[in-house]
Amino acid sequence: MNEERRIEVEEVDAVAPPPRARVEDARETFERKRDYLEGFLSQKPADLPAGQPGGATYDAIIDALKDIFDPEIPVNIYDLGLIYNVEVTDAGHAVVTMTLTTPHCPVAESMPGEVELRVGAVPGVGHAEVNLVWDPPWDPAKMSDEARLELGML
Repeated sequence: MNEERRIEVEEVDAVAPPPRARVEDARETFERKRDYLEGFLSQKPADLPAGQPGGATYDAIIDALKDIFDPEIPVNIYDLGLIYNVEVTDAGHAVVTMTLTTPHCPVAESMPGEVELRVGAVPGVGHAEVNLVWDPPWDPAKMSDEARLELGML
């Protein structure tokens, strides 16, 4: 069982170089395939209720909230993480649950009123209500990445 294995060796003087790749060849061989995601990402869901996330009224309320800025911090209250929840009924009743950075905030009396006025002015909202809560307390972890970048925290 002691068979001897032999490797055959072939000697050559030269080897032809492989052909070089050319851009013209690649264009002919590799056509651009159809983009199956074309338009998919920009398409809105069909029959989405106006008061649900992605709906016209809900998005308009969020845009209105992004126009309200904390007077001490140059960031809007939505990106600052002060808005905890937005609910909109089919009848156009909007309820915003929010907090402030601290209970002793100088705008503790005026900010909820401003939020109520701005949300109430959104087309499709018949009545706006603001619930100011302190639990859970606000902390910087609730801020969006945009707010952190604006404040130099990233």
